[in-house]
Parts: sequence; C-alpha cells; structure tokens
Amino acid sequence: MPTSPTILALGGAHIDRRGQVSGAYVPAASNPGIMREDVGGVVFNALRSVVKRGVSASLVSVRGGDAAADTVALAIDNAGIADLSVVFLDRTTPSYTALIDAEGELIVGLADMALYDLAFPKQMRRSKVREAIAAADAILCDANLPTAALERMVALAGGRPVFAIAVSPAKVVRLAPLLDDLSLLFMNRREAAALAGAELSGETLVDALRRAGLNAGVVTSGSASVLGFDDTGIFEIDPPAPRKIADVTGAGDALTGATVAALLRGLPLRAALREGLAAAMLAIESPEAVPSFTAGNFMQALGLVPEPREVA
Repeated sequence: MPTSPTILALGGAHIDRRGQVSGAYVPAASNPGIMREDVGGVVFNALRSVVKRGVSASLVSVRGGDAAADTVALAIDNAGIADLSVVFLDRTTPSYTALIDAEGELIVGLADMALYDLAFPKQMRRSKVREAIAAADAILCDANLPTAALERMVALAGGRPVFAIAVSPAKVVRLAPLLDDLSLLFMNRREAAALAGAELSGETLVDALRRAGLNAGVVTSGSASVLGFDDTGIFEIDPPAPRKIADVTGAGDALTGATVAALLRGLPLRAALREGLAAAMLAIESPEAVPSFTAGNFMQALGLVPEPREVA
C-alpha cells in the first residue's frame, strides 16, 4: 500500500433515528422516551473513522430529493469525505429507525432502504463509479448493496483489496457468492451464524466460514472477545473495559474504520484490530454521535487494548 492510501466506500449513508424508552417497555402501548436523529449508515460511519486515522476517502451512495438528503450531504462534507453519491429527486432518502429499551437493548428496528436495492445495480454501470474504483487503492462496502451490485463492484475492483461489512443477519447472505473475493469481512456473531448456517464459536466457527469461502474475518460479540482470522491463524482480543459508557451505538463501525485504516498503512490484522478496538472504546465513551479522535486520546486508548492471544 502507498504511504498515503486512498479508499472508496460504497454503501449506506442515511438518516438514523434512535428512540429510547425512558422506563419499563410496555408492548402495544404509548411509551415515554427520547428520540435522537443523526446521519449514519454502516459504511459511512466506518468511513468517518477511516478518515480520522489519516486515510483519504470518497463515498458512493444514493439518496432522495428531500430535506434529509441535504442533511446527509452536509454530514459527508463535514467528515472530510469526497461525495460521489447520486440524488434521485423523485425518491425518499433511506432511513433506519431503532427503538431500544431503557437498558439499550433493541426492541425493533425499521429499515426504509428500498432505494439502495433499486439504484445501486445501475450505479455500478456508471463511468464515474468505474473511474472512482480505478483511482482507489482499496474498496470498502457494506451489504446494503444487493448481490448484483456487489458482484459488479468486485469485478471492477481488479484485484484491489475489498473490505466488507455484514450490516445484518438478513443482509450478510448477499455476500455469500463473493466471500472468496473479500480481503476481510466484519461481522457480529449473529451475522457469522447466518453465513455459517449454525451458532458456532472459536475454531469451529472459523472452519465453517472458511468452508463457505471466507479467507479472513473479524467477528465481534458485544463486550466479549473479538475473534479474528486470516492466513496466519486464528486469534482473539479482549476489548478493554470503557472508563464510562455513554452510548454503545456505532462502536462496531468505529472498530471497522480504524482497523481498515491500519491495514492500509501496512499493519498486520492482529495489530490493526487492536487499533480498531481502541477506536471502539472511544466511541462507547463519547456521548457524541461522531466521537472525536485525537492522537493523544487514541494512543492512550490503544495502550489499554491487550495483545492478541492465539486460538489453538
């Protein structure tokens, strides 16, 4: 990789709404609570951390012709990301609305993202997208893209590293035909189970994912150990305990972004994932939707991340 790598991301950049119930959740009833609205999207959130770790980035997404689209565009610009997205004036900007209980556990999530399925396959045929892929050193994508668009993207990548994010158990299966083409897949335990076909752990899980075609992956599991594997073996890293918990939302995206940035700087996966865990801890500790990383606080957080241990 060059000393100043560039990455192109393709995937979700949309409105995230998060409503939290103030007391005990009562089904089928009005529940008092607080609603917060931010600009999110798995690949966009990860790209924010990529940029904060010194990598130049551009983004291809799709949005509608509404006020929400202006909010998304402003957030992309403020993050220092080159916006190559397309606007469909007669469509609504995608959104994700999550309702969570007082302890932060998900009650229900509503993904209004039909525009991604409709528009992304066509975007892969645009000369502007082909040129952007050709100009990048690496590609980052999420499974908000339908399989047809992902297949076209991989073909255009021409051997460049392709990092992917699972998004959800329902969407990760879109990546199943392409696992052998991925440099690294980020997923949680439920998403890994959807690919493996069963709830597995450790070496057994990695064996199942490898049989499915995946050569390298990162599997998170909340506050439990993070599992990583590549051609050098299988390892685990225990996430450091946050000094305070402000909001766990976005920790996985921060982990992905910082890990990818470290890989693009030439670090091996074990060292890169330690940087990802440092970024995740800072995200958990921050009450802001976009946690700030400084060189000082990042190195302090990195010092709290233990060394990887090998999985026999």
